[in-house]
Amino acid sequence: MDILIYVITLFIIILGLTIFLSFVPLGLWISSLAAGVNIGIFNLVGMRLRRVIPSRIVNPLIKARKAGLEVGVNQLEAHLLAGGNVDRVVNALIAAQRAEIELTFERAAAIDLAGRDVLEAVQMSVNPKVIETPIVAAVAKDGIEVKAKARVTVRANIERLVGGAGEETIIARVGEGIVTTVGSSESHKAVLENPDLISRTVLAKGLDSGTAFEILSIDIADVDVGRNIGAQLQTDQAEADKRIAQAKAEERRAMAVAKEQEMKAGVQEMRAKVVEAEAEVPKALADALRNGKMGVMDYYQLQNIQADTLMRDAISKVNKGDSMEKDRK
Repeated sequence: MDILIYVITLFIIILGLTIFLSFVPLGLWISSLAAGVNIGIFNLVGMRLRRVIPSRIVNPLIKARKAGLEVGVNQLEAHLLAGGNVDRVVNALIAAQRAEIELTFERAAAIDLAGRDVLEAVQMSVNPKVIETPIVAAVAKDGIEVKAKARVTVRANIERLVGGAGEETIIARVGEGIVTTVGSSESHKAVLENPDLISRTVLAKGLDSGTAFEILSIDIADVDVGRNIGAQLQTDQAEADKRIAQAKAEERRAMAVAKEQEMKAGVQEMRAKVVEAEAEVPKALADALRNGKMGVMDYYQLQNIQADTLMRDAISKVNKGDSMEKDRK
């Protein structure tokens, strides 16, 4: 019976120690004391109750104190509860201190909560980054296309990291500057002879304003000659003018054909009227003879005139045919 009570008591003690150690990170508290970081055991228990992993606070705090940074427990815990990366912020503060870059905990936390890598920003302030633009095509005033690619050396601007534009804005502005410089050149040869003309023009525009970077230099990596855009545009314009002229000519031809058809219809109508009028002539002659308005001799004289007219017409056709035959010979 005594053994059973002893076992139950030992089990309760072990269970109690397990529950106690699950809420009280005793090993972490001992590590903080050994590192000279004064943090109370009840603070660690409070972190457990607030569902904060104590190691995510204590380890960065030890690192910061060893580096000589004045960072409080409440600051780190508040940043962690806000969704920030405490370890990355502390590493950035240590790197900024070693590089003699002015960076406060509040600004580092704000940069981290804004979604930017604050440690990478500090590293970029020490070691500038090179951004390579895609090939940008522009056309000079002489119509020749020039293709250029630039390398932009930038350094992170800690003061403008929150709310500043990113790399895409830098690339877009540099591309705009290349197009402006080449487009304002009288000849593409001037750009090929002096590629630094692009760098000077682009740098003079202050392209890093409103961005999270500071442009240190812009170097033209490659310049090539592209197509003759001016000649191509002139060719396209000439082809378009040709098609317009052809369309207008086709329109005039259609109108002429319609006019000709209309005239033919008018001639046929006139011929029909003439035939109709000629058909009335015999009736009129018969009525004149019947009514005594014209005698038989008058009728014969009219017949002689018609025969003479037909004979003259036949003779003229024969003479015209002979003259055409002589001309051919």
